[in-house]
Amino acid sequence: MLRGPAGSTEARQRARISMRLKDCHSFHDFRELARRRLPGPIFGYIDGAADDEVTHRRNSASFDDCDLVPNVLRGVAGIDLSVTVMGQRLALPVYCSPTALQRLFHHQGEHAVGAAAAKHGTMFGVSSLGTVSLEEVRARYPTPQAYQFYFHKDRGLNRAMLERAKAAGVEVLMLTVDTITGGNRERDLRSGFKMPLELGARALLAFAARPRWAWDYLTHKRFELPQLDPHVPMRGGAISVGRYFSEMLDPAMDWNDVAEMVRYWGGQFCLKGVMSVADAQRAVEIGCTGIILSNHGGRQLDGSRSAFDQLAEIVDAVGDRIDVMMDGGVQRGTHVLKALALGAKAVGVGRYYLFPLAAAGQAGVDRALGLMRAELERGMKLMGCTSVRQLGREHLRFR
Repeated sequence: MLRGPAGSTEARQRARISMRLKDCHSFHDFRELARRRLPGPIFGYIDGAADDEVTHRRNSASFDDCDLVPNVLRGVAGIDLSVTVMGQRLALPVYCSPTALQRLFHHQGEHAVGAAAAKHGTMFGVSSLGTVSLEEVRARYPTPQAYQFYFHKDRGLNRAMLERAKAAGVEVLMLTVDTITGGNRERDLRSGFKMPLELGARALLAFAARPRWAWDYLTHKRFELPQLDPHVPMRGGAISVGRYFSEMLDPAMDWNDVAEMVRYWGGQFCLKGVMSVADAQRAVEIGCTGIILSNHGGRQLDGSRSAFDQLAEIVDAVGDRIDVMMDGGVQRGTHVLKALALGAKAVGVGRYYLFPLAAAGQAGVDRALGLMRAELERGMKLMGCTSVRQLGREHLRFR
């Protein structure tokens, strides 16, 4: 039983979160809750994308151009949603993609995501710009973990970070290859969003308008980037995240560099951000075990093709030799079913769990993944399939 003021406060907070989540039934509901809770610049950082955000909008719209063709009378009493991807057995064909700065959105950060992913039996990722250490989350959550890695000019730093991930027991290395420089994210420029946070007059007004977020941010563990802090002087504003991308990452990275990393890692290694058949074929040649079709949520090259639009072409070219995944724009279980039917082995989500994280921490991510599971199970039954392995292109028609 909870006693005293602290216990009463905790119980009231849990009750408020529970009431808040009862009315959340979709991605759009979580997005609206996050918008109400976060300061404007931070919400815009999650919600926004590059330039005119054309690719960001296309990522979700691409699913609308594809119709599902269900079968009936197939006997669908039991549904198996499990998949094996990059050697990892997942209870869901959906995983939580690595994303940066999570404790900026909610003080629980990667702990919330790791706990919810473990409960639902799926994989989650930790970013090089993650806010909880690889070792801490690997020790606490018994579910497959990926590490999203950026390639630095300093080869010694690259080696040290790979060695650390190996020692932590990370199962999958994800090298992001579409961020050799930062995208032109104009929402952030307009709102003044920067990391480390700069408390100018505009930012102070935005934070003052969201006092609960500000209280949580100031009264919990100090914000840090433990994967980078030993190597990169970000504390005290010595270097910003924007300068990290523009000054420390290596735009000269090429296939020979990646091939060397694949050999050194010696395990499950995927490239995140592949979009062309030629690059997919080269990934196979150098020994990658997976590729993730991705345009970084529309946050890098605006006007680039959506991963879903490009999926069939790449699956046809290399899908029998490498695990093909995709992310971008996924908001519904039916989106996942369409991607699986085209040949994706699994589907990554980012904003789909970041908005619930921002809205309610672990409880929000848990509810979002629970809703995804329910949508997938219902969709499978209505499609006349008992296993995701039964989904195929005969179940799709493009407009």
